[in-house]
Amino acid sequence: MRVKWVPLLSAVSLALTGCMPAASARTVPAGPSPVVRPSPVVPHALSYPVAGRRSYLVVPGSDPVIGTAGRLMRFHVAIERDITGLDPATFVAFVSQTYADPRGWTAGGRFRFQRVGPDRPADYTLYLVTPATRGRLCANPADRYTSCRNGANVVLNVDRWAHGVPDYGTSLATYRQYMVNHETGHRLGNGHELCPGPGRPAPVMEQQTLGRHGCVANAWPYVDGRAYHGRSGAYDDPIPRS
Repeated sequence: MRVKWVPLLSAVSLALTGCMPAASARTVPAGPSPVVRPSPVVPHALSYPVAGRRSYLVVPGSDPVIGTAGRLMRFHVAIERDITGLDPATFVAFVSQTYADPRGWTAGGRFRFQRVGPDRPADYTLYLVTPATRGRLCANPADRYTSCRNGANVVLNVDRWAHGVPDYGTSLATYRQYMVNHETGHRLGNGHELCPGPGRPAPVMEQQTLGRHGCVANAWPYVDGRAYHGRSGAYDDPIPRS
């Protein structure tokens, strides 16, 4: 079975044509021929099987360092080849923009990031994989729903990337930023955290994929210029079946 996700078009432009007056005895010269514009190219749907073959494209090339101070974390980006309709360069750009955001992990001056190609050593690999491959890389085959960090593997589940989670309360792009920051946060040494109070932003290290527990969705480790945390701990939330 392959799962397909069709991106929504952001806007549709409608051209309204005015009515012509009734014809008179006078001959009306023909106007210029209408301009025929090509239809916009609709991006291919993101498509993937539940279980991929665990063969990966490790995106080649290296990018500039993100951040100005702190430990340099070099990383590879690996995309399971069974995922189609995804532009690797666009995916890499999204990850890099998330790391570069002033609310992200570089804000405190403790970490910098650099994506490198497969010919260079890295501190971790950021994967985008099918649900069953997520289970294998995370050493938990029963969980095909969440993402994880396992050792030097930061593993993003393409099913969550495509669909997010119900009732997250904000855009899919924000949920994707949360995915990147939460799982990278584990690689940086952070554990799970609890909601600090109803109506407050959820800590990025809260398991927001499974529930917010009164907090509102938040993708960032820094809020209002400060590192933002809740108490250490995790909720006993059930993991949905994928």
